[in-house]
Amino acid sequence: MKKNILLCVTGGIAVYKAVALTSKLSQSDFNVKIILTKSAMEFVTPLTFQVMSRNDVYYDTFDEKDSKKIAHIDLADWADLIVIAPATANAIGKLANGIADDMVSTTLLAATAPVWIAPAMNVHMYDHPAVKNNIATLYSYGYRFIEPSEGFLACGYVGKGRLEEPEKIVELIRKKFQHDKGSLSGKHVLITAGPTREHVDPVRFFTNHSTGKMGYAIAQTAVELGAKVTLISGPVALKEPEGAEVISIETAEEMKQAVMEHFSSADIVIKSAAVADYRPAMRYDEKMKKSEGPMSLDFERTEDILKLLGQQKKHQILVGFAAETDHVEYNAKKKLQSKNADIIVANNIKQEGAGFSGDTNIVTLYFKNGEKKELPLLSKHQVAEKLFVEIGLMNTPSKRIDTE
Repeated sequence: MKKNILLCVTGGIAVYKAVALTSKLSQSDFNVKIILTKSAMEFVTPLTFQVMSRNDVYYDTFDEKDSKKIAHIDLADWADLIVIAPATANAIGKLANGIADDMVSTTLLAATAPVWIAPAMNVHMYDHPAVKNNIATLYSYGYRFIEPSEGFLACGYVGKGRLEEPEKIVELIRKKFQHDKGSLSGKHVLITAGPTREHVDPVRFFTNHSTGKMGYAIAQTAVELGAKVTLISGPVALKEPEGAEVISIETAEEMKQAVMEHFSSADIVIKSAAVADYRPAMRYDEKMKKSEGPMSLDFERTEDILKLLGQQKKHQILVGFAAETDHVEYNAKKKLQSKNADIIVANNIKQEGAGFSGDTNIVTLYFKNGEKKELPLLSKHQVAEKLFVEIGLMNTPSKRIDTE
């Protein structure tokens, strides 16, 4: 069955690319309907889009083409995906603040379908704090962005702000429907989560602040995408993800053994657990008694599981996590190289909204080809969704673009 694409076109010189996008979407066997803002019609007439889409073009909230339907509600319900291209700073600002004063903004507020936004504007406008805040707000609402390209802009500047090419947008739309539920069908995803405990005696142990929330969100998302999921978890107080095989461990050594047992059959391995780097060199059988004065313990290194996997991987995509407090980029890139990982997901745990115990995270993805992608404040489930999209795009030649 053909998918329905609602293309919302706002006013900017990049409107001419929206014409090409309409044509390519129609040629790719999508049903396409168009809504234009008044400003967009200053650049290209509705007739042009009508010819390219072979559908009526909408631009007036009060122009009801079918008396039996309310046009902006009907269009919102009709769409499988809504794309705003080009999206001006004004359109982004209105949507972020719930303003509905034309056909485009009114329809978008009534929509329940996924919405992708393809910005196009001057490089300084794109970098303005107000625009950045509006984009972050829309991210938090669940909207996704097709990042603008860098290049020569109509204003004469060279920089980031040029609407992505229509061919790449169409490619991403195709991939979106391929990456819907079931996109990981037939794949085995191996995930580690939570802390480890390294015992001193029957009473005491060393651990860390990890709650396992990020790893459990990744596991649940992988299940929803149709994967066979093996979750190796340290001690946490979380409900097991329904549909995942959960293996409970305590120590770093137990985690290593469990991971190696399942590694060869895995297609994707995501190491989100906070594994102890050191353990007490001696574990006492009886409770250690306190004594006068200070006490010291000797520690020994645990085996680096991520590095071991990087040395042994064959077909697997390997993802590691880096929870840092400073020099985040340096440490993440160093880890990416030294562990032979494909992606490192890094965050600054001191940053508000990015700590262990919360339901949100602020991460940057570092890729083995040198690229990086900074994500705004998102729920941990949204981060998981983003991560699987990037994993799915790893073997494609196109630039990584922010989509679902």
